[in-house]
Amino acid sequence: MAATEKKVKKEEEPLRVAVLDRALLLMDAFGKQPRALSLADLADLSDLHKSTILRLLISLEDFGYVRRRQDGLYTVGPTMFRLGTQYEKSQTGRAILLPALEALVQAGTESASFHVLDGERRLCLYRVDSHHSTLDTVAAGKHYPLEQGAAGRILRTYADDQGRTQGEPRFVVEISKGERDPACWAVAAPVYGRDNVLLGAISLSGPKERFTKANIAFMSQLLLDSARRCSQDAVSIRQM
Repeated sequence: MAATEKKVKKEEEPLRVAVLDRALLLMDAFGKQPRALSLADLADLSDLHKSTILRLLISLEDFGYVRRRQDGLYTVGPTMFRLGTQYEKSQTGRAILLPALEALVQAGTESASFHVLDGERRLCLYRVDSHHSTLDTVAAGKHYPLEQGAAGRILRTYADDQGRTQGEPRFVVEISKGERDPACWAVAAPVYGRDNVLLGAISLSGPKERFTKANIAFMSQLLLDSARRCSQDAVSIRQM
């Protein structure tokens, strides 16, 4: 590569703040384990040195992002709850998507979830459990692999890096057969917003024993109808 090309490439790269990257990496570690964490746990989960973690924890604790318990373990602090509440309030789509998930479950489907792209992973934003006695382990607020599952396939296949579709939105159903959990299957369909932006994917998931050919066909039709209605409603809401 010529010197001029190297210079242009360097100028185009976004400026990053190393200490902020490390702080965010540390906060991300709390999302990997649903329990209080020790300094050793945080080091293992974040790949940061303990001395670096201790310095970061001082600032994070001062601003309420982290709380240190009397036993010396760390948990997320109240600021995280406040920001989470603000995020939830900002999601105008909740008024559309959550009733849609509830309606699917009331119609007799498996558990319904709505997943969005979150970096290199997918985040379950909303979840409504089915009325069946046995359920899968998907939960709102949790990350799942983008490379596995029907919802993950929707998010990585039917839009570009900016979330925009090529041409008209495609309403399709993807099926996963134990990709993430061998005991669970799922079907998923995309939901679009204004300017053909892929908002996320509605999925119906549960134990594979209940995913008979007839039940898959039944749920797929309900899922497509719901995805289309949600997309139509989303287009009318400017914030989505």
